[in-house]
Amino acid sequence: MLQRLKSVVRKIIRPVLHQPEIDVAYDLLGTDYGGWPLVKELTHQTSLIYSFGVGEDISFDLGAIDLYGMTVHAFDPTPRCLNWIEKQSLPAQFHFHPVGISDVDGVVEFFAPAVEGYVSFSATPAKKSDPSLAVRAPVRRLETLIGELGTCAPDIVKFDIEGFEYGVLTDILAGPLRPAQLLIEFHHYMYGIPADRTRQAVVELQAAGYAIFYVSEIGHEYGFVDRERLAR
Repeated sequence: MLQRLKSVVRKIIRPVLHQPEIDVAYDLLGTDYGGWPLVKELTHQTSLIYSFGVGEDISFDLGAIDLYGMTVHAFDPTPRCLNWIEKQSLPAQFHFHPVGISDVDGVVEFFAPAVEGYVSFSATPAKKSDPSLAVRAPVRRLETLIGELGTCAPDIVKFDIEGFEYGVLTDILAGPLRPAQLLIEFHHYMYGIPADRTRQAVVELQAAGYAIFYVSEIGHEYGFVDRERLAR
């Protein structure tokens, strides 16, 4: 009862910004914490996923491999993730890269979580975070990563990148790449990010031909699909 009340209060204080625009069938893969949707008619064994932001939960990535047999390239340069991933037994279709994504190629600062035991480093510091615990790590633009890895352009791109998503999306939409599916965790109400920044990102995605097919109950995880791919 208390948990339900907290959920209601949270939705009043921090309302969900969007609802799905289109109705498509999808598989929701992974844990409650790390789950993401995949549009059924656009997801196949030959689909390629680029999954940015691993943390300590690859249930979505493993679910996609188990269900479809596809290939996943996963990316995360933060120290706790690196320690965790080294201890995992991973299938051959899962390829890990200790690099992050940004709108630049280079090295950037990642700020440590404010709560001890949390795994997610962010683009800007959270309240009460310790600046001395920030780390510098390599990042690449999406186009750069595709060239360096020598893969085809990914069909599905997942971003759980703690505030970096806004600059990354602007960079991608300014170029030629248009993945069929974009799975994005937006971080409005967090790290000092206003809701209008997410609203503007959604407007830009819609202008580029994407439609929302999924929004999580808490309103931060979105699934976008390229309308043209659905029409083929």
